[in-house]
Amino acid sequence: MWRACAGAIAALAMMLPGSPASAQQKAEISLSRQPGIFYMPSHIMEKHKLIEKHAASLGASGVTTKWINLSGGGAQTDALLAGSVDILNTGTGNLLLLWDRTRGGVKGIVATSAQPMTLISRDPNIKSIKDFGPNDKIAVPTVKVSTQAIVLQIAAAETFGADQWSKLDANTVQLGHPDAYVALTNAQHEVRNHFSIPPFTFLELKNVPGAHVVLSSPDVMGGPLSQAQFFTTTKFADANPKIVQAVRDATKEAQDLIRRDTKAAVEIYKEVTGDKTSVEDLLAWLKEPGMMEWNLQPQGTMKFAAHLHKVGTLKTMPKAWTDYYLPVAHDLKGN
Repeated sequence: MWRACAGAIAALAMMLPGSPASAQQKAEISLSRQPGIFYMPSHIMEKHKLIEKHAASLGASGVTTKWINLSGGGAQTDALLAGSVDILNTGTGNLLLLWDRTRGGVKGIVATSAQPMTLISRDPNIKSIKDFGPNDKIAVPTVKVSTQAIVLQIAAAETFGADQWSKLDANTVQLGHPDAYVALTNAQHEVRNHFSIPPFTFLELKNVPGAHVVLSSPDVMGGPLSQAQFFTTTKFADANPKIVQAVRDATKEAQDLIRRDTKAAVEIYKEVTGDKTSVEDLLAWLKEPGMMEWNLQPQGTMKFAAHLHKVGTLKTMPKAWTDYYLPVAHDLKGN
């Protein structure tokens, strides 16, 4: 994916740093996200028009939002590079790669969630990542650059040795989470493994015969890892500072609602997404360890960046997480 859009990235890199802040503020803001509970704050923001509300309170009246659902982070970054969306809500890997490739022309606004990602298998012979053979396919949202693919690299380095970090890259195949779930439910499908996110993690464990956990991201990362965050171009941020602040304020209000009234939040999630999972199941899953990690501050991202720099994916090693986040987030205690 990166090779295919290298020209677009290079062009963006020339445009973004030093872009004038005098551009006219946008009235309609387009935002993209992926499927899953990870993105619940965005569903609440859409339902209650929280960005519009907070933008108006900051003096930017008349702002509207358009939410776009895309299957993976690769599709989202392509949309940002093409100029068809203004703000993404997706994983740490995509944020770091765009920040690096554009020489700081893309930066984070705030994190939204850091729930566990879980590698699920329906193959009884696969109990750990040592058991994967050359023909065992692992579904990830975007090969090599999605957060799941990179966590798998970190796990491989820890299991097989630092120089073996890419050992399982050849096993990965690109499937959006809904498609990967369907693949696992089909006993004849060649994809028997999925590096999953909620609710698909729980749906697979509940509905796929023989489905079991191989590893989870907190085990690999030593704690929570931000899997969803809002980020945008510095050009957009410079031209729309009130929108950027409104995104932060709206995210906090949405996260507060999830903690304060989880049932109401779940009902909004179901309404906006059309997810047929019962409210009772969703509430039960949100009681599982790590499932209420709704925080503005980025979590675990510097360890993630260190791996990407060590293997040469990131050309520049950030000195701190604030290097790839906008000043609107710099008061937070991130890592």
